[in-house]
Amino acid sequence: MKATIKTNKGEMHVEFYEKDAPNTVANFVKLAKEGFYDGLTWHRVIPNFVIQGGCPKGTGVGGPGYTIDCELDGDNQHHDRGVLSMAHAGRNTGGSQFFVCHSRENTSHLDRNHTCFGKVVEGLDVIDDIREGDAIESIVIED
Repeated sequence: MKATIKTNKGEMHVEFYEKDAPNTVANFVKLAKEGFYDGLTWHRVIPNFVIQGGCPKGTGVGGPGYTIDCELDGDNQHHDRGVLSMAHAGRNTGGSQFFVCHSRENTSHLDRNHTCFGKVVEGLDVIDDIREGDAIESIVIED
């Protein structure tokens, strides 16, 4: 399964880690198909670290109204450049907020603490162009 994250700065094409994080992928896909992410912003951008979105309040404190468990045991639980991972406020508190890693250099401490559930395979340059407040126009799922 794949997705296209359409932003005001361009498109990022994602391949999901369905084997490693099936519940996290299913949750993200469900929210995307419902249009949950459409029009939200990248509310947290830390250069050479991550871009983060998926908060309906735009502040980093909102979510979908429920939480999901972390999935940390798979083979692809490494925060490399372009990896999508679930943001949370503590183990098993994720929901809709996710981040995309700028590089491996400053993200290795996140390994097996946050669920990696996909990776940008095309459009990596868009990650570098995103600024705080930029828009997630839509996320299109390709089954």
